[in-house]
Amino acid sequence: MEPQDVSVQEDAVDPGSQLMLRVDRPVYDEAFLRTQLLHRKEESSTCCQKLKDKFRCSSARAKAVALSFLPILTWLPSYPVKQYLFSDVISGLSTGVVQLPQGLAYALLAAVPPVYGLYSSFYPVLLYTFFGTSRHISMGTFAVVSLMIGGVAVREAPENLFLLPHINGSNSSVVYDEEALQARRVQVAVVLTTMVGIIQFVFGLLRFGFVAIYLTEPLVRGFTTAAAVHVVISQLKYLLGVKTKRFSGPLSALYSVTAVFSEIANTNVPTVLLGLACMVFLYGIKVLNERFKKKLPVPIPGEIMVVIVSTGVSYGLSLAQKHGVGIVGEIPSGLHAPAVPDFSLLPNLIPDAFAVAIVGFSMGISLAKTFALKHGYSVDGNQELIALGVCNFTGSFFHTFAITCSMSRSLVQESTGGKTQIAGLLSSLVVLLVVLAVGFVFQPLPQTALAAIIIVNLIGMFKQFRDIPSLWRTSKIELAIWLVSFIASVLLGLDYGLLAAIAFAIITVIYRTQSPKTSILGHVTNTGLYYDVDDYEEASEYEGIKIFHSNSPIYFANSDLYVNKVKEKTGVNPEGLQAARKARRKQKEKENKEQNSPLKICAKYKDQTENVTHEVSPQSNEVQGVRNGELEDKHGESTSEETVFLELLSSVHSIILDWTSASFIDSVGAKAIKQVIREYAAVDVRVVIAGCNRSVLEELDALQFFTGDFSTDMVFPTVHDAVLHCQNTRSRAHAASTEA
Repeated sequence: MEPQDVSVQEDAVDPGSQLMLRVDRPVYDEAFLRTQLLHRKEESSTCCQKLKDKFRCSSARAKAVALSFLPILTWLPSYPVKQYLFSDVISGLSTGVVQLPQGLAYALLAAVPPVYGLYSSFYPVLLYTFFGTSRHISMGTFAVVSLMIGGVAVREAPENLFLLPHINGSNSSVVYDEEALQARRVQVAVVLTTMVGIIQFVFGLLRFGFVAIYLTEPLVRGFTTAAAVHVVISQLKYLLGVKTKRFSGPLSALYSVTAVFSEIANTNVPTVLLGLACMVFLYGIKVLNERFKKKLPVPIPGEIMVVIVSTGVSYGLSLAQKHGVGIVGEIPSGLHAPAVPDFSLLPNLIPDAFAVAIVGFSMGISLAKTFALKHGYSVDGNQELIALGVCNFTGSFFHTFAITCSMSRSLVQESTGGKTQIAGLLSSLVVLLVVLAVGFVFQPLPQTALAAIIIVNLIGMFKQFRDIPSLWRTSKIELAIWLVSFIASVLLGLDYGLLAAIAFAIITVIYRTQSPKTSILGHVTNTGLYYDVDDYEEASEYEGIKIFHSNSPIYFANSDLYVNKVKEKTGVNPEGLQAARKARRKQKEKENKEQNSPLKICAKYKDQTENVTHEVSPQSNEVQGVRNGELEDKHGESTSEETVFLELLSSVHSIILDWTSASFIDSVGAKAIKQVIREYAAVDVRVVIAGCNRSVLEELDALQFFTGDFSTDMVFPTVHDAVLHCQNTRSRAHAASTEA
């Protein structure tokens, strides 16, 4: 058929009526598209020119780089003081009041003295104001990251390395060198933070912000729920006032619970009572803040109230001296001079640094995108990586441990009217004021009060258990990811648990591509639409044509499965047809020899759509070659009246592979498709390809798919083009055989 111009008509209809589209064009195949319809644009620039353009320096490009690296320069010059300043001041003060007790509390999770939690709540928050792109998230200490750092610190600096024999008369006991132990753990935390900062910064420069997509939401939520379990378990000893060893690594949660319950008889009653009272009070404040959040100008600062009141009670009643209640202890005033971390500790910390870097970034970018979507602005994932890297790397020289954003503080900063990171800057100044001037006031603060603050702040994470019934109804695979992430992180620890969860998530992707949905498509009358014949009554198959659809790419992991599904769904197995043909041939040759009479061979097959038996008899003495999987050879000496009927196994003459969902194909997949096309050609079933996108066609060209017997005229832009071509080819073949 000669190519003709395509005419497209759109009927002018009244508003509300259905638009009609009429297209009159010939059947296209890829050969015609390449030679007549589509012509590639010529590349006007060479590789050298592209490289020059990439690295060309100009004032505009330098300005763009500066604005990208320091986002504060884009909004601070136009900062609306009258509109934003008051809201940012209120938000900053409110967030700083929450930042202070959380910094003290999360330092316990990181296994370092509380003052280092205050350092980590000042330096990184200050730096993020200049480098971050989010206007609402609150940077600083975070329970999950702090716990991961604490696990590494305990592993690298266990208590048994700092034992000191203490002799008192005839009795001897073992005590720890607390000062050396804490100094060593601080070094570990600082070096780990330095490495985390380097990893995040380099990832940001390499534009690796996309890595967060591999931490799917069910994985992150399962992981953070498991982290909440670890955090609560780690705080039980402070809540009960017992002394136990801190464990790390696989099964550390079980060991910690066992150790706490083995010391349950030594529970300090005043510590338990004070801790429970703080928890009840904090939970009540959270309920009130949530219920009346629209009426309250600022949330009630429950944490700072607990810190102040419990500190006063502890100091007034001398709880530490008279009742043995554990307290924070010495909080040195002032800031430490910057110092270079001890990089000799680095080799053992690299895997942990990657885990902390990825978790910290994933938590930060997820919250940043949530607030950006709510308030109508955008955040840059790569710049967020750079900002986190700068905060952690620079902060580590000032004795901070790794930070990220906190959900609870971010909600406070946003709900109290925060507009920009000026609020974050002010919250860091609140912490600085405490460090420089009034830090000593909090020395009597009971550790059980900090444990209560930590546990109550994790209530939101435990609500994530509600994901389980929801995922059960929507996606069993995502439910499996959530459960594996949770169970692995609880049992194996947060580092190994995260690796196991990521590995399982990748396996689910492979499983999905290896177990795609496949179907046979049928045509909906008077439309160009094709749908699964098993799902829709209106979809009906064309006689002799099978349209196979699969919603996956074709590559090394699923190429064999794809081929097997083609044979299974179409019901046409070329190996079976070949075997049946050979068996029939041998049988007839044997009968011919025994009876010494020539054969008159008729072929019959059952039409699958009409259940009608057709007979085809040769009209000459020479038996014609029967097609479609039966006798291809011609037999002479056919003069006998005896007739033998050979039943064909299938009436299918064409198979169309619908590749509209195929996103890519590799060399293994291309070879598998070539092989299956050859196998069907051997039994006179033609295989064509439809709906192949241009990128997959480019891959086929690069793989030299269209060589030899394989040409571009076997590829069609739509399924309907392929169907019309197959029908036309079959009609011509039938007409030619009739004339013969």
